[in-house]
Amino acid sequence: MPASFASTNLAVDKLIVDASKLITRQITLISGQNLTRGAVLGKITASSKYNLSLSAAGDGSQTPDLILAEDTDASGGDKVTIAYEAGSFNTNALTLGSAHTLASIQEGLRAKGIHFHTAQA
Repeated sequence: MPASFASTNLAVDKLIVDASKLITRQITLISGQNLTRGAVLGKITASSKYNLSLSAAGDGSQTPDLILAEDTDASGGDKVTIAYEAGSFNTNALTLGSAHTLASIQEGLRAKGIHFHTAQA
């Protein structure tokens, strides 16, 4: 009897451009946030927890560090989640914090192994 195979249609991931170089790690998202996959995160120096990187922050998180890998609701307390520390990402699928632009974050993240590409429509 011949083998049979089933196939499913996989949705194209709009955040990831090249899955071959992804590196993830577990992080703690600080309480008070409900962020979607693709949010650009900064690390709070005093606690080593993460939040949406805001340009005007003064706690270390103003420096973009990681990309959130999954929707995470930490509105009711700190939440352990996953973030990308390296990979190639679609600029159109990123969530940038207040006063950050792609130009303002690109070089620092490139040095960490995070690269951006703009996907064509």
